[in-house]
Amino acid sequence: MQLLKSFSVSNERLFKKNQIIEIAIEDLAFGGVGIGRVPTEKGNFAVFVENTIPGQVVKAMVTKSDKRFAECRLVDILTRSPLEVETGFQAIPGAPYATLPIEQQAALKRKAVIELYRRIGKVEHIESLIDEYIESPSVWHYRNKMEYSFSEIRYDLDTKEELNDFAFGFKHRGTWWMVENMDKESGMFDAQLENGLKALREWFISTGLPAWHPPKREGFYRYFVVRKSFHTDQLLVNLVTSSTGLERFDRAKFIQLMQALLGDRLAGLIHTLNDDAGDRAEPLAGESHLLLGDRKIVETILGLKFEISMQSFFQTNPKCAELLYAKTISYTEELPKPAGVVMDLFCGTGTITQLLAGKGSGNVIGVDIVESAIADARENAKRNNISNVEFYAADVGKFLLDYPDYVGKIGTIVLDPPRGGIAPKTLRKVIALDAHRIVYVSCNPATQARDTETLTNAGYQLKKISFADQFPHTAHLEAIALYEK
Repeated sequence: MQLLKSFSVSNERLFKKNQIIEIAIEDLAFGGVGIGRVPTEKGNFAVFVENTIPGQVVKAMVTKSDKRFAECRLVDILTRSPLEVETGFQAIPGAPYATLPIEQQAALKRKAVIELYRRIGKVEHIESLIDEYIESPSVWHYRNKMEYSFSEIRYDLDTKEELNDFAFGFKHRGTWWMVENMDKESGMFDAQLENGLKALREWFISTGLPAWHPPKREGFYRYFVVRKSFHTDQLLVNLVTSSTGLERFDRAKFIQLMQALLGDRLAGLIHTLNDDAGDRAEPLAGESHLLLGDRKIVETILGLKFEISMQSFFQTNPKCAELLYAKTISYTEELPKPAGVVMDLFCGTGTITQLLAGKGSGNVIGVDIVESAIADARENAKRNNISNVEFYAADVGKFLLDYPDYVGKIGTIVLDPPRGGIAPKTLRKVIALDAHRIVYVSCNPATQARDTETLTNAGYQLKKISFADQFPHTAHLEAIALYEK
C-alpha cells in the first residue's frame, strides 16, 4: 500500500468499520491473530486479522478501527503462505492452521505466548522459566467431540457464494446462518464418521424434510452431535431436530442408516427435539429419545474411568490431557513439599482432584460452586474407588468461614478456572487462603499472564511454567504454572 497522507489528520481513522481491505500478514500474536502493517507518515499502522498465517495475503473486513490499529475478520485468503503444505483433508473453519506444519505451529505459538507473559505478566525472564512444551501425542484425529450444523443457506467453497441449498457440515467462519458442506474428513475427528457425512447428507435430503433456516428460525434438521471414546473406540450420536414435520421422519430408517455406517462402533443413538429459537444444540426445553444403545460412553484418564453423557464437559483431547494432568500432579509434588491439604479449586466433576488423590497426595479436597458438578464428582470418585478425597459445593471466598477446620491447613492450591479466567475479586480470595504453593492450570494463557502480576505482587513467585498443545491446528495453548511464596 502507498503512504497514506490523510493519516496526518488527527481525527481521521485509516479504515472505516465494515470496510473490506487487502493486507499481507507479517507476524502472529497470541490467540491466532495475524499482524499486518500499513506504512504511514506517522509510522506503521497495525492491522490484526484472526486465523491468519504469516506470509498470507488476505481479504478482511474491518470490525474495529481507531487511530492506531484496526481489528478485522478474515473474509478470504488471496495468497497462501510459503509455509503452508497440502494435507489431503477438507479445510474447516475450526482448524485454521491445518496447512501449517506442526513444527511451525509450535514455533509461532511459543514465540507469541512468551511475549504475552513478558508484556502482560511483567515476567522479564520468562524463557528461563519454561519447563516443557508438551506436544499432542496425536496431531490428527485427536478430538473426542464434534458438532455439525444444518442450514438451508450453504456457502459454496468453490464459487465462494451464498446459496439457498441444503447444507450439512460446519458453519462458515464469521457467520451463524451459513454452513459449508462436508464432503470428506477434516482430519480432526473420527475418519469413518466424517467420511460418511456426505452419504448422510444425501439421505437427509432424500427425506424431503428441510434443514434449519437460521434467519427464519424454521425447518427440521438442526444439529448432529457426536462424542467419541478413545477407550472403547465407540461413538455416541445425537441428532437434533425441531418437531415441525416430525411425523414424516422415519426413525427406524435412520437407525438402520447409522448402524450401516458405524456397525458395532455405535454406542448409542439419541434423537433430541429442539424448538428453541436460540442457536444452540442443547434445548432449554425439549424431549430426548434414546433410539439405540446407551446414553453414555466411558473414557479413561491416567487409569481412571469417567462416564460421559452428551452434555458432560470433558477434555477434548484425552491423550494430551493425560500429559497435562501428569505435569500438574508433578508440580504439586515439587520439593520441598508443603505440609497440609491439597485443594483443587474450580474442580468441576473432579478429574484433577481424583488424580491427585489416586497418586497419593494425602488429603485432597475439591471445591466448586456448581452443585451438580460436585454431585457428579462424588459419583466419579465412588466409581474409581477413591476414598481420600472430599468434595464441597462452596464459594471460594466463604470456604474458610463455612469450614473453619481448614484454616491454616491448606498447603497447595490447584486452580483450573474456565476460559474467562479468575475474576480479580475471586483471585484475592484465593490468595487469602494463604497456601504456600499454587499450581495454576489455564486454557487461556492471556488471563494467566494477567493473574501472574497479581500473584507476584501478593508475594508469590513464578517458579516454572509448561505449555501444552492440546489443540493442534488452532491458536489455542494451555499453560501449567507453579507459584510459591
